[in-house]
Amino acid sequence: MGIQERKERERERRRQQIIVAAKRVFSEKGFNRATMEDIAQEAELSPGTLYLYFKNKDELYASLSLRILQYLNIRLNHVIKEEGLDPAEQMKALREAIYDVYQFDPPILINLFHLQSSETLKNLSPDLFKDIQNLSRRSLEGITALFRNGIEGGLFGAFNPKMLAELFWSMFSGMVLWEENKRIFEENNDFLKNTLDIAFDIFLMGIRRPEKNAALSADHPAGSTVDTVPSD
Repeated sequence: MGIQERKERERERRRQQIIVAAKRVFSEKGFNRATMEDIAQEAELSPGTLYLYFKNKDELYASLSLRILQYLNIRLNHVIKEEGLDPAEQMKALREAIYDVYQFDPPILINLFHLQSSETLKNLSPDLFKDIQNLSRRSLEGITALFRNGIEGGLFGAFNPKMLAELFWSMFSGMVLWEENKRIFEENNDFLKNTLDIAFDIFLMGIRRPEKNAALSADHPAGSTVDTVPSD
């Protein structure tokens, strides 16, 4: 291994050390109360060392989102490329993938949702902003492709698939943030899975073609339980 390669590996190791420490500090103190000095202490580094890797707290905070966005894209690509799934089965797989992303790292996903609605993005370096922008765009394109399959496959009405993807993502992000607020008062309860299932069913029912809803009602009379969107 050459000297340059060793330096690059050491730099990446140190960068990950800082990110892990930042995650702990942000989780414990929140973004506003956390300082770069707190993070440096947690990472057992000097504050000056942190600024060699991240120009400010905003950039360090935003960097946490890259990992969850990368994982989201991996899960969406798996759903899209899985063979033999009809549109209804793809919707079921999408539901599972989205919840899996939440379980992968809840604090970082919540961090991402806060980031999307804050001024932090304006304070990022061009490279970091571009990385987040590209990964976010690819995620939306993946969700859009799945809804487009549902439209072309006759499961959904003639809606704009990108608009459906944006509505779906907005619903998911809003639910995660709301359920986290509820957890403050009821720490031992996990409401998200049941709430997500109900909301997803209602959302899909609203965009499904009328004859598909009629078939669903016939197959599952009043009082029965529907686990997910039925296959054709």
